[in-house]
Amino acid sequence: MQRIIVDAMGGDHAPQEIVKGAVDALSMRKDFMVIFTGDESLVKHELEKLHYGEAVAQRIDIVHCSEVITNDDVPTHAVRSKRDSSLVVGLRMLKTDETAGGFVSAGSTGAVLTGGIIHVGRIKGVMRPALCPGIPNVNGGRTLLCDCGANAECKPQYLVQFALMASAYAKAAFGVEDPRVGLLTNGTEEHKGDTLHQEAHALLRETKGLRFVGNIEGRDIMYGDCDVAVCDGFSGNIALKSIEGCGKTVASVLSQEFKRSVGSKFAYLCARKQIGRLKEMLDYAKLGGSVFLGLRQIVVKSHGSSKATSVAASVCQALDAYRGGLIESISARLAEAGFGAEDAGE
Repeated sequence: MQRIIVDAMGGDHAPQEIVKGAVDALSMRKDFMVIFTGDESLVKHELEKLHYGEAVAQRIDIVHCSEVITNDDVPTHAVRSKRDSSLVVGLRMLKTDETAGGFVSAGSTGAVLTGGIIHVGRIKGVMRPALCPGIPNVNGGRTLLCDCGANAECKPQYLVQFALMASAYAKAAFGVEDPRVGLLTNGTEEHKGDTLHQEAHALLRETKGLRFVGNIEGRDIMYGDCDVAVCDGFSGNIALKSIEGCGKTVASVLSQEFKRSVGSKFAYLCARKQIGRLKEMLDYAKLGGSVFLGLRQIVVKSHGSSKATSVAASVCQALDAYRGGLIESISARLAEAGFGAEDAGE
């Protein structure tokens, strides 16, 4: 049976929300196992709080780890020195266990990125792996944002690879047959952007295997006019955090306004279904985490503040990406576009 490895000790709400979310995923999907890496006694304590049947219990295993990598640790040093941490042990298992389909962690982003490169390694031809979350859009689907923080400084060729990898992800995990790719910059005109974006635009336009639709602006991400928004990690991280902040702001303002008076409470009752749909559309947590595209195995970085809902989605996300053949699809797209082994160290 396929196994998804979950870092039980990573994240602001570990291990309680991590364990609950992974168990919820097991209840939602019947055909895989979860392997928790972390303090066995703490994980068992959280499992004892939950109500689930024997069928789920038989699909849970725990690998004890004596160390934890925190956000205060220097990522490179921590990954190399804390070899019995839940994160490092999980990534090593991912590389060596043939039944492991993916790894999920809400821990330190820097440590997940560093550990992924060191212990899992890059796909042949990949210059820089990238983080790729899904952003809710008005069509009820998601727009993939790649990169959202792994590579603050980029070359045009990196952006081309991000587009290829995210397109492979859109098809493998979500069934988008011919993903539309847009380049995130400060205007839709072809000449917009700095030298990086102008050169990237020219390359994307000529790249085989891509349906490039041109430049897009930040507001277009949630409009759903493209399936993949490509950007450098610096811009992508700002875009991601801005969207998250906007969603929280809208929800907060609505909540305050509908509590102001009896009339506003009555108005809420009349519009309750519509407001519910709006909140659900803005809820990025239900889409899971960011897949670390470009590694030889599936690694999902869940948000550090993830609660059980987001963790469950991240576990299912890892499973779907693996079963959709994401790694093989990325390799094929890179090869079609002419990226070979000699490009891996650029």
